[in-house]
Amino acid sequence: MDTKLDILAIAAHPDDVELSASGTLMKHIDLGKRVGIVDLTQGELGSRGTIETRYAEAERASEIMGIEARVNLKMPDGFFEHSQENLLKIIQQVRRFQPEIVLVNAVHDRHTDHGKGSKLASEACFLSGLRKIETSFEGQKQEAHRPKAVYHYIQDRYIQPDFVVDISSYVDRKIETIKAYQTQFYDPNSKEPATPISGEDFFDFIRGRMAEFGRPIGAKYAEGFTAERWPGVENLFDLK
Repeated sequence: MDTKLDILAIAAHPDDVELSASGTLMKHIDLGKRVGIVDLTQGELGSRGTIETRYAEAERASEIMGIEARVNLKMPDGFFEHSQENLLKIIQQVRRFQPEIVLVNAVHDRHTDHGKGSKLASEACFLSGLRKIETSFEGQKQEAHRPKAVYHYIQDRYIQPDFVVDISSYVDRKIETIKAYQTQFYDPNSKEPATPISGEDFFDFIRGRMAEFGRPIGAKYAEGFTAERWPGVENLFDLK
């Protein structure tokens, strides 16, 4: 099977991408782009659910989004380190999928794994382009590959975006992908402990954040991103 992807989203935990960038991914899938996700951890330290339920939920969310591939690198949730070993794990996936664009965690956030994952994935994308770093996948030597751009999706804490993507037509499907994680979000019948994201009002927050990002461009809803270098356009009319 051809593993070449156009966009690869990398996340510290299963559900990070769904919460912050799934609308953007689904929009690009509908534009004919091939998309995949790499989760760094299994989210095993989450207050609700289990590793097994997180895998099942991630599979369901992936089906809703229509992505091509999803990989879990099984780094230790909460305790993964910025190490050569972990950088090489991500480099291997970047070279395997050869994406043009990579989306990664917010540069800083409420959960410490998000900032750590952001830095780790960003550096791996750069190092993946160095030919003298040797990696292999399924017994085959991999070629160096550096994505054209790395963008950071915005998560729980507000960060001023460098650009936003209009996802007004994808909001309902985005909420559906989030709700695929039944153990993590609002369930009136759940007996598990309450968390900052398990209340019914959390979905009001999600919609409010998207509405805030959409308002300046005249869109009902948008997702926000920060860039590591300034984006370029062919002409001023490409900008909303």
